[in-house]
Amino acid sequence: MTKDSARVREAAERWFGHRELLPGQEEAVQAILDGRDVLLVAPTGAGKSLAYQLAGLLLDGCTVVVSPLLALQQDQVASLEEARLTAARLSSAESDEERDRILAAASAGDLRFLLLSPEQLANPDVLAEVADIGPALVAVDEAHCVSSWGHDFRPDYLRLGELVEQLGSPRVIAMTATAALPTQQDIADRLALRDALIVLTGFERDNIALTVERFSDADEQRDRVLAIVDELSVDRGSGVVYCRTRKGAESVAAALLERGHDAAAYHAGLPQRRRDEVHESFMAGELPLVAATSAFGMGVDKPDIRFVVHADVPESPDTYWQEVGRAGRDRAIATAVLAYRAEDLSLGRFFATPVPGRGDVRAVLTAMGTSGTDDPRELSEQLDFGPRKAGRLVNLVHLAREADDLPDDADLDKVVDAVVERAEAQRRLEASRVEMMRAYAETDRCRSAFMLGYFGAEVRDRCGICDNCVSGLAPDESAAPDVPYAVQSTVRHAEFGLGTVTDVEEDRITVLFEDEGYRTLALDLIEERGLLELT
Repeated sequence: MTKDSARVREAAERWFGHRELLPGQEEAVQAILDGRDVLLVAPTGAGKSLAYQLAGLLLDGCTVVVSPLLALQQDQVASLEEARLTAARLSSAESDEERDRILAAASAGDLRFLLLSPEQLANPDVLAEVADIGPALVAVDEAHCVSSWGHDFRPDYLRLGELVEQLGSPRVIAMTATAALPTQQDIADRLALRDALIVLTGFERDNIALTVERFSDADEQRDRVLAIVDELSVDRGSGVVYCRTRKGAESVAAALLERGHDAAAYHAGLPQRRRDEVHESFMAGELPLVAATSAFGMGVDKPDIRFVVHADVPESPDTYWQEVGRAGRDRAIATAVLAYRAEDLSLGRFFATPVPGRGDVRAVLTAMGTSGTDDPRELSEQLDFGPRKAGRLVNLVHLAREADDLPDDADLDKVVDAVVERAEAQRRLEASRVEMMRAYAETDRCRSAFMLGYFGAEVRDRCGICDNCVSGLAPDESAAPDVPYAVQSTVRHAEFGLGTVTDVEEDRITVLFEDEGYRTLALDLIEERGLLELT
C-alpha cells in the first residue's frame, strides 16, 4: 500500500466511518492527488460523493461542488456536516446576508465545501467571487448533462468548461451514473479535463431480475401494472412505479390507493412542499410506494427498494438503466418490470426536443451580433422568448460552429442552416434511443447483456436471472464473436458518417453515429455491401 493510499483509507475511516472503499473510489481519489482530472462513471449509491469528499478533504483549499438541484445540494451539505466538515450551499434560497457570510468563510479558509448550481456559477458576480476563493477542486455532479450526446443534455451545463477555467484551473472530478462511450469522451472534452482518468464501475446490476411483459391493449397494460404492484408489494418493501406523464403518475397513484396501498404521486407539477413530503416519507420508510415521472430520481438513494415497475416505455435505455438502478442497492435481489406496448414508443417521439424555427435562430444570431454577448438572460431582453429557449439556441449555435468549423463572420444563412442541421441530428439521436428501447423490449438476448452492450461494456456472461435467461431464450454470451469490429473502435459508413462501435454480437453490431444516433447493422450486409470502414 502506498503512502497516499494509506492516507485515503485513513481519511475514509476517520471522517466517514468507511473501513473499506468501493471499486473505483480510491483510484479516483489517488488520481486527483496525483494532479490528474477524473471522470467517474458509477451508479447512484456507488459512492461518487465520497470520492470528491475524500479528495477535497486531502487537498488544501476549498472544494466547489456543481450540482443541479437545491434539494440534492442540501442533502450533500447535511452529509458533510454530519462528518464534522464545514459546508454550505450558495443559491437563490439564501439571503444576501447569508451569501456574504458563506463567501467570507470560504475566502478565509473556514469553509471546505461550497455547493452551487451551474446557473449560479454562470452569474458573473458569483463567478468572480468564487474565483477569488481559489478553489483547489471542482466536482461536477450529473456530468452527462454537459454533453450533447448525453440523454439529459442541459444548456446550463455547456459553459461549465470555460467557467471552471476562470476559477484558476483547479483539479476537476466529473461524476455521472450513466454515460455511453461517446458521452464519456464528450464530457472530458467539454470540461477540458487534463490528463483525464476515466473510472468506470458498477454498470452490472446482477442482483436485479429484469423482466418485460408485452401488451397490445392499453387497458390490459394498466390493469396488469397494478396487479404486478400487488404481487411485488407482498412482504417486499419499497417500490417505485415510473410513468411517462404527470397525468399517468397521478392516475396510477390513485388506483393504488383504491386497491389499499399506501401510495403517493410525485412529479414536477406538484408544489415543492408536496414533493418534499413525498420524498422524505419514502426515504424514511413511512411511504412504501411512489408513482412518479422521471422527476423522482436525483437524491433517491434508498438501499431497500425491492422493485421498480415501468408503466410506460422510457425515452431511452440511459433513463431506463438509471431508474432501474434505484432498486436493490443493498445487493439483495430486486425486480424490475417493463410493461411494454409498442404504441407507447410514440410518446418518446412526441417528447423529443423540437427543431427550432429558422426565424428564432436568426433572431438569436442577430441579437448575439448586436449585443456582443451570448448570455441568454441578456439576449432574451431583445427576443420574443425567454432565457431558457435562448440558452438552448445559443448552445446550438456554438455546437454548430464547432461541427462545421464556421468562423464568427460566417454568412448568417449558412450559420442558420448549420444550427438547424445540428438540431435535426440531435433529434435523430433521441429517436434512435427510442428505437433502442424497442430493441431491448423485443430482444431474446440476456437483458442485462443488452444494456451493458448499449453502454459499451464488454459482455461475456448472461445474468442468469432476467426473464430471457430464466426461460432459456437467451443465447450464450461467453464466446467472443469473431468479427473485425471491436467495442470502442471508430468506423465510417458511406451514408451515416463517423461512428463508435458500442456493442458486438455474433451476427450484428451496434454503432453510435455522430449525426444519426444508434444503428444496429447486420454483419452479413456489412460484408456483402462493404458498408463500414475502420478508421
